[in-house]
Amino acid sequence: MNLRLLFPLIAVSALLGLLFLGLGMNSRDLPSPLVGQPAPAFQLEALEDPNRMLTEQDFIGEVALVNVWATWCSTCRAEKPLLMELAAGGIPIHAFNYRDERDAALRYLNVSDNPYQTIAYDPRGDAGIDWGVYATPETYVLDAEGVIRYKRIGPLNRQLLLDEVLPLVEKLRDEQRRSEARRVAQS
Repeated sequence: MNLRLLFPLIAVSALLGLLFLGLGMNSRDLPSPLVGQPAPAFQLEALEDPNRMLTEQDFIGEVALVNVWATWCSTCRAEKPLLMELAAGGIPIHAFNYRDERDAALRYLNVSDNPYQTIAYDPRGDAGIDWGVYATPETYVLDAEGVIRYKRIGPLNRQLLLDEVLPLVEKLRDEQRRSEARRVAQS
């Protein structure tokens, strides 16, 4: 066979093989380079009070979730009951209201419950870019020092909470308690 014909055939075959592998991957399992890194810095207005500025420091100090949501996101609305359960169970949840209209977000929270302790308003998605947001909803688990320990692209579900999120939160809380006990013992 002519080598000039064989080379394009091999190249096309390789390209089709990579495409086929990519189609089989779950986009929710995309690795995040931010896991294991400190939460990216930001400075945004609080959703409820445009005169109050929030930074990543407002999300740090205890093990917490950070949820990225918007009113136009139907899957965000679908996962909200689980977030309400987590908040009622004592898990702090902070949020970015992402690429949304402030009035729409405030109306949404006024007619339904609010699981969030703190909501940073990110209308242009600037902080979202730094946090590596692909789509809404997304959820991060931060340790008490503000290091991202987990990222979920897409809505949370009960099984995911039981298998991944809640065990990680408990593990991080145990680490935080041990760290605080060592500090007290040393002082």
